[in-house]
Amino acid sequence: MSTNPLTSEPVEDFVSRLEVMTDDELFVIMNDLEKASETAKGGAAEEVLARIALAESEIERRYPGRLLAPYRDWKQRQPLL
Repeated sequence: MSTNPLTSEPVEDFVSRLEVMTDDELFVIMNDLEKASETAKGGAAEEVLARIALAESEIERRYPGRLLAPYRDWKQRQPLL
């Protein structure tokens, strides 16, 4: 398993944490996962992509019908990303 804390915790714990995060926290996690996906290889890449899908689902649950627009809007407002 990966040493990346975003991918090393059990999936159930990750999902539970996503559910209680603020929007900003969720968007930071999504951004970190996207960055991790750029360098991950093999099984680690699959794990990162699976967690990206979970984060996307949480964003879509919070913003029905808006897909990832809230995340993209947040990302544009972040000058240091």
